[in-house]
Amino acid sequence: MRPEDLEYFRSVLKKMLEEIQREGDKTIEEMSSSEHHFPDPGDRASQESDQFFTLRLRDRERKLLKKIKEALQRIEDGTYGICEMCGEEIGIERLKARPVTTLCIKCKTKQEEQERLRGF
Repeated sequence: MRPEDLEYFRSVLKKMLEEIQREGDKTIEEMSSSEHHFPDPGDRASQESDQFFTLRLRDRERKLLKKIKEALQRIEDGTYGICEMCGEEIGIERLKARPVTTLCIKCKTKQEEQERLRGF
């Protein structure tokens, strides 16, 4: 992969990292400052449901943060853009669509087919 491609992906990954961290900080701030007392149980249930949904999103983003950090480390190690299964280069278009991916499209398709056959 060309150095300018690596710089492009480093920039994309760092922006993703910053955005997720910013959203996480915003959620913490909103939840700690939103001590509402609802006399109606339905309103309270709605607020709790919204908070639960937000926390689930943040948990998914926490997992994505780990993948982003691993991708940034692969850039530093010189292994970014190399498929972990077959050792071939992952296409630029695939990396643009999913910058944290570790599998080329062929290997990812094969993995998904195997999962489907096993019933995952």
